[in-house]
Amino acid sequence: MEKTIASITKPKDEELKERLSAAREKLATLQIKVKEAKLPVLVLFEGFGAAGKGSVLSKIIKNMDPRFFHVETMDQPEPTELRKPFLYRYFKRIPENGQFTFMDGGWMEEIVRDRVHEQLDEEAFGKKICSIKRFERTLSDNGYTILKFFFYIDENEQKKRMEELLADENTAWRVSEEDLWQNKKHKKCSEVYQTYMEQTNQSYAPWYAIDAKSKKWAELQILERINQNIETALANSGRAVPILPNLFPLSPIPKLADVDLNKELTEEEYQEKLEKLQKRLSELHNVLYREKIPVIIAYEGWDAAGKGGNIKRIAAALDARGYEVHPIASPEPHEKNRHFLWRFWTRLPKSGHIAIFDRTWYGRVMVERLEGFCSENDWQRAYNEINEFEKELDDWGAVIVKFWVQIDKDTQLERFTLRQNTPEKRWKITDEDWRNREKWDLYEDAVNEMLQKTNTTYAPWHILESNDKKYARIKALEIVIQAMEEQIKKKKNS
Repeated sequence: MEKTIASITKPKDEELKERLSAAREKLATLQIKVKEAKLPVLVLFEGFGAAGKGSVLSKIIKNMDPRFFHVETMDQPEPTELRKPFLYRYFKRIPENGQFTFMDGGWMEEIVRDRVHEQLDEEAFGKKICSIKRFERTLSDNGYTILKFFFYIDENEQKKRMEELLADENTAWRVSEEDLWQNKKHKKCSEVYQTYMEQTNQSYAPWYAIDAKSKKWAELQILERINQNIETALANSGRAVPILPNLFPLSPIPKLADVDLNKELTEEEYQEKLEKLQKRLSELHNVLYREKIPVIIAYEGWDAAGKGGNIKRIAAALDARGYEVHPIASPEPHEKNRHFLWRFWTRLPKSGHIAIFDRTWYGRVMVERLEGFCSENDWQRAYNEINEFEKELDDWGAVIVKFWVQIDKDTQLERFTLRQNTPEKRWKITDEDWRNREKWDLYEDAVNEMLQKTNTTYAPWHILESNDKKYARIKALEIVIQAMEEQIKKKKNS
């Protein structure tokens, strides 16, 4: 890294001053264009302690409109964040379209710190790097401009700066025990930083090593890189992104037309099984909480297929303090202005808790696809992005259960008609339900493709035959219980 820094020639003072003035003015102008083009920009400041990240960041944003940027200081994860997937606290802070987010510290700092303190072995370090590369790529594919700056100072300069800060009681707080330790292990830290940067230096999210010995010189290097990358992003706005091949293991699954919907239970069988299964589910909920195993149950299916009643029978067996049901409707403006998975990342349960989704992230490849709410390139990419998302959940240790609730066309018509003719049920039927019914065949083709491309071994689909709602409810309970028992056993054996 020192060789890279040494190869960057600092301009003379007069030239530096002129270029700084021009770069500051240019960023202020580009910020307006970013807002107009709805371009989200994520700027990551990483580097050695006392390298001046905060001071330079303050200079960078000085001439920007504060209504359209956010600064996030990423300290060590909070206890609640430690009970979520590794990337959760970064994904939830991504900017809205047309805005900037500046992060003082981030995912690099977190995993490098854990690596140099030997809290991550080489295999775990490698897995997190893979997660980060997927995270950065999926943001880039969805129109985000990502800039990553590493502030470098040598061991002696770092020691000198920390001594100056410690000498003043008003600035001593800025030097942490971690900074002091880092200075003592400067060479070791440099090696891990270098390894990390080499493995995560991608064309869509490149690293820029910054000579941070002079703050004005550091500011100029960053401003010119930001301006250059924004201009490139604005010129390439709207470009189609290559569709990546699926690299995750898939299992075969039948097409909807081949599913036998003649399965049913008598009322006596249903009540007997329901009581037994709900009791077992209640017991398992306590075990899951103790073992801190998160659970995500995702429901998709035809309108009037019985998702609500199915969810109700599962929820009835759970401790109300340990689960939440998320009814997913059309995205709110602040959700629509971010990556489509953002609103699901921010609804993930804590470890030991259960999240039940009534409609899910699969809306991207069904409703949004067929109603024209996203481009073909968007929904084609989404299969891989969803598989990656669910792989993060699996690596986190979550139980993932995905249900498609299946009925035939005649059964749906009967239930629609009943709702229409029953005053207390009429709220359940809308004009949109009738319009969607007219597109049954188009939706069936989309669902079949969805099932085929996302039926991974770690997050498989389960089709619930729901012409008889009682049968579907019992089958769902059995599947959820089995998945929980398997994950509990797996964790105890690991």
